[in-house]
Amino acid sequence: MPIRPAQPIKFYTYFISGHAHRVELALAMLGLPFERIEVDLPKREHKSPAFIARNPFGQVPVIEDGPVTLGDSNAILVYLAKRYDTTGRWLPDDPVTAARVQRWLSVAAGELYNGPVKARGFALFRKQAVPSDVTDAAKAIFTLLDQHLAMTPFLAAEHPTLADLAIYSYTALAPEGRLSLEPYKNLRAWLARFEALPGFVPVRRSTLPEPTEAAA
Repeated sequence: MPIRPAQPIKFYTYFISGHAHRVELALAMLGLPFERIEVDLPKREHKSPAFIARNPFGQVPVIEDGPVTLGDSNAILVYLAKRYDTTGRWLPDDPVTAARVQRWLSVAAGELYNGPVKARGFALFRKQAVPSDVTDAAKAIFTLLDQHLAMTPFLAAEHPTLADLAIYSYTALAPEGRLSLEPYKNLRAWLARFEALPGFVPVRRSTLPEPTEAAA
């Protein structure tokens, strides 16, 4: 029987944050009730004493699930899967698949951040040319993903897992970082497969400014 929270989960977000979108995808795909609370990042609401009490790092997203308050998008993904996914598909227990999922969560916080995420930050929010090393880093991770997805329908298993949730948002947002996905047919096919999943929520796109270091 599915497990559901006693009350809607409070979801502190900023509408164009790719980090927050990861959590929104998890909430939606798990069919969990939640209350969206927009944090006004341009007005630095994420640095207010009230928000710092929820997340000392002053970053979105944050969730409040009854007595549990948790920040960091990847940590929240793990919590939601372990707490509410009774199928065990999103974060499988078998050691090999669990390790594969963790590998991609690390990529989301490492190579993906240092490439596509930074490129979007320069192009969309700082209104600056994307440095060549950031563009090169983005192309490197997209090439790796494309090669990997030539052999498997999803990143860590034959079915979607947290790995796909963690990598999807900023990959889909690549054009906002002046990055083309046209050369990566397997990557584009994976995006289409992911977007066809039940509960999928489109990533939001905008040209509004976003403070740096405001999401994790």
